[in-house]
Amino acid sequence: MAQLPIAHLFDLEGWEEPHLQEGLPGVALHCNTARLELATASAAADAEVISVFIHSPVSPEVLAALPRLRFIAARSTGFDNIDLETCHARGITVSNVPNYGENTVAEHTFGLILALSRNLHRAYVRTARGDFSLAGLRGFDLKDKTLGVIGAGSIGLHVIRIARGFGMQVLANDIRQTRLLADVLGFRYVNLDELLSRSDVISLHLPYSPAVHHLLDRERLSRVKRGALLINTARGPVVDTQALLWALDERILGGAGLDVFEGEDVMEHEERLLAAEGAEEHLRAAMRVHLLQRRENVVLTPHIAFNSHEAVRRILDTSIENIRAFLRGSPQNVVGA
Repeated sequence: MAQLPIAHLFDLEGWEEPHLQEGLPGVALHCNTARLELATASAAADAEVISVFIHSPVSPEVLAALPRLRFIAARSTGFDNIDLETCHARGITVSNVPNYGENTVAEHTFGLILALSRNLHRAYVRTARGDFSLAGLRGFDLKDKTLGVIGAGSIGLHVIRIARGFGMQVLANDIRQTRLLADVLGFRYVNLDELLSRSDVISLHLPYSPAVHHLLDRERLSRVKRGALLINTARGPVVDTQALLWALDERILGGAGLDVFEGEDVMEHEERLLAAEGAEEHLRAAMRVHLLQRRENVVLTPHIAFNSHEAVRRILDTSIENIRAFLRGSPQNVVGA
């Protein structure tokens, strides 16, 4: 009797296991709520397939602890947590979920924009204290303002659609340009400098890679239109946090809405700070986040832009299909191929 392929899946919620069992009946599944990291990898040494979320660092050391591994199903669009170079050297296929949350992330993006433009977060805190005064809560209209979208892929385009519904003008910057889409949706491609200098709201929607690490550094932030809002629902390291604090101090930026930020993993597990490798830099990152938290013109959310019922179900269903396709010998949604 043929042995079933063995799959270890990490970072799961309780409801996901029965759905996975139903969707992958021909696979020996081992479902874990814990992250995949060096401490948990030894228990998955027999894995031919693993599935991880963004919080699991699939490093060369973790991969070395998985000698039988042939396939990784990333339950996300981003895959910067996976060492693709090592995977390619070992012949390990990696697939992601390219389309699950275009509307979901875009809707959260506008939640952050509206919180800042209409002072919703400040008004909520104030009224919760029983203070119904209006002082300091006057906002501004989005209509006729200019939105700059950095990264006009599937999520960025959905943000543009929503922005046009608000009556905003839109500028976009992307290495790939589709003129037909620009004509149909009513936006214009521009270089990064023009976007930064002309936009009232700047929203980031590009995948992370070393090439875009600290794309928005002090030099680029100095070129931003004074008083603009910065929104990041992409990846934290795209923005240099120290430069962001400077731009807020200098009132170059009027505010920031951040669903992602450097050090977010550290903030989730502060107890690991001193034990972690590079503890000094982790402490610096944590302090920078605390400085952001104390500002009334900054809204932080804990990487939840993707996190709707519908989007999470789409992620899981696509991941199931990715695993099935690989086991049939015809992998789909392969990254870095």
